[in-house]
Amino acid sequence: MLLVGSCARNAARPDSDVDLVLLTTDESRYLNSDAWATELGLGQLIRAQSWRAITERRYSTASGLEVEMGIGSPSWAKVDPVDPGTHRVVTDGARSLHDPAGTLAVLFAAC
Repeated sequence: MLLVGSCARNAARPDSDVDLVLLTTDESRYLNSDAWATELGLGQLIRAQSWRAITERRYSTASGLEVEMGIGSPSWAKVDPVDPGTHRVVTDGARSLHDPAGTLAVLFAAC
């Protein structure tokens, strides 16, 4: 899991959203049901859109905070070569939140 965007750059403003990328081998678990989002208190789904390797699910919490969750497979982080879109996301500001296999560390080193 990665934190990306303005929050990862320490440049968030009061009206900024929170952008996360979840890489999983079970994408359908997160794309076919919002039970996980409800459990996390992410609120109402306000947008779902596919961006090739990542599917965006944007939620609006009760406080008005928007949380964008990009869901994709670990192949999004492949480094031979790094996809230009992935490179842009990482170099624009990204922090690893959970990387048990070291996949994100390899990606960060390649960017």
